[in-house]
Amino acid sequence: MAAEEARLIVVLEIDILMIRPSRIAVLCLIALAAGAHAQAPLSDEAKAMADGTWEFSNADRDKRCLLTFRTDPAAHGMRLEFDRGCPGLFPFVKEIVGWSMGQNDFLRLLDAKGQSVLEFSEVESRIFEAPRPGEGILFIQASTAVGPPPKEADQMLGDWALSRGGGKAICTLTLANTPAGDDFFALKLKPGCDALVTRFAPTAWQMDRGELVLKNARNQTWRFAEGDGSAWQRVPEGPQPLTLVRP
Repeated sequence: MAAEEARLIVVLEIDILMIRPSRIAVLCLIALAAGAHAQAPLSDEAKAMADGTWEFSNADRDKRCLLTFRTDPAAHGMRLEFDRGCPGLFPFVKEIVGWSMGQNDFLRLLDAKGQSVLEFSEVESRIFEAPRPGEGILFIQASTAVGPPPKEADQMLGDWALSRGGGKAICTLTLANTPAGDDFFALKLKPGCDALVTRFAPTAWQMDRGELVLKNARNQTWRFAEGDGSAWQRVPEGPQPLTLVRP
């Protein structure tokens, strides 16, 4: 009986010695694969995304906040940081835990399951856009590439001088904050305006996608875009360029 037990112990020891190296080899391979994955070099595109801060906004840029892309690992993809004001403007960003650069240079913002919350395509250098139901088109742009935010209505209140071709003022008008229906506000012309202006006879104004819109009672409009300095140029320019400036 003792001899049989001794033989059994020897067999078990041999089995253990034979099995152990194979297990060690498997563990080594797993460790090497994990290390190779962790040490995979970043693409140039990913490095570019981690350079500086980015603006996250809607198309009108009346909702915007800052976003920073990191290159250290997250639960899925790489880590990213929205500034504190982002969840109040875009509640869905609470779902986003990471980011990655996918096929065809798609920028993917990922949730805790690794699924895309948003998938952005690069439409211009360092400008990405993605559609989202209920939000329209959303943008990610390098902070250094975007201009100042569009003017708000309360920044436009008061008197403005309208000139033709950059010459002498032909009219002074007042942009008031009195509601005039359909998101417009009241506009008043001061005495002595040129016939070009009195024929058009604007009565209301609003800000629309960063442009100043003047409207008359016939629903005709003049649009002005902010130019250099504090001047606003009529767009399209037309045969008689018009400019609005503070008097």
